[in-house]
Amino acid sequence: MKRLSLIFSILIIGCQGCAVTKRQIPPVATIEGIADRFERGQIVDLRLGKAVSFEELIDDIASVGLVFVGEAHDNPEHHLIQTQILQALWARRGRLAVAIEYLPGSAQGAIDRYLDGESTEQEFLTQSAWEETWGYDYHLYRPLILSARLNGGKVIALNAPREVVRKVARQGLEGLSAEERAELPPDIDLNDKAHRAYLREVYQQHAHGRLKHFEYFYQAQCVWEDTMAHHLAAHMVANSGPVVAFSGNGHIVNKFGIPNRTIKRFPTSMVTIMPYSLNKSIDIKKETADYVWLSSDCSRRPGRTK
Repeated sequence: MKRLSLIFSILIIGCQGCAVTKRQIPPVATIEGIADRFERGQIVDLRLGKAVSFEELIDDIASVGLVFVGEAHDNPEHHLIQTQILQALWARRGRLAVAIEYLPGSAQGAIDRYLDGESTEQEFLTQSAWEETWGYDYHLYRPLILSARLNGGKVIALNAPREVVRKVARQGLEGLSAEERAELPPDIDLNDKAHRAYLREVYQQHAHGRLKHFEYFYQAQCVWEDTMAHHLAAHMVANSGPVVAFSGNGHIVNKFGIPNRTIKRFPTSMVTIMPYSLNKSIDIKKETADYVWLSSDCSRRPGRTK
């Protein structure tokens, strides 16, 4: 626990550079149909349209079978939020499983050896190819992995092979070899109209409207999300007990990414919590998540919420 406290201190110090340096009106969030305004630091129940305390949040989610917590990958405050939620659920529920977007299923052996004490942390990072596969600073994620190790929990690697997803983005699913296609679940759902419309908007914003390649982009996103849902559901079929899943916000927004695709495979109670970088005043749609935790924008790429 002393090591975790040190990590918390580092994360908090890292966020001090995010403080506003000149006087300005702080941004607020509104929820469609709700008169109240919400500020950074507040946790908002979007279903009820009201702010809740951390204790109320944990009370609400403590008995849920599958909890999704999002992030902007490079925002240290989001990782602190994730660790707070996980630690509270450890205290409330005891042993649980931690599912992570950050590594592919092929890294499961490296994870298991580290959790079982058969390898060092550095050996785990080398064997899982963390730097090459994920690339974000491991110290942002270390509290999640270390918490599972200290509490005797399991960590589930959810992602698809990086090189396979990249190939789909360039050539589509039809461009995969039989061996590559066998590394993915047989059921990749490309028919969710709302999901497709959302990602078309994202693609236009980031790819300058080169829509002749949008279908490949969409297929790659669905490969990510159905693969992660497949791994999650497979774990839940084989194991009892709650699961807390961590991924980028873009994979849980509106639930039509990983959450709904998991529930189709393994029906269970589910909740989504989105740490949301409030860098400007904005109206948030109720379907975005079950809860949003409004934060400052500490990321290296300002303006990102995914």
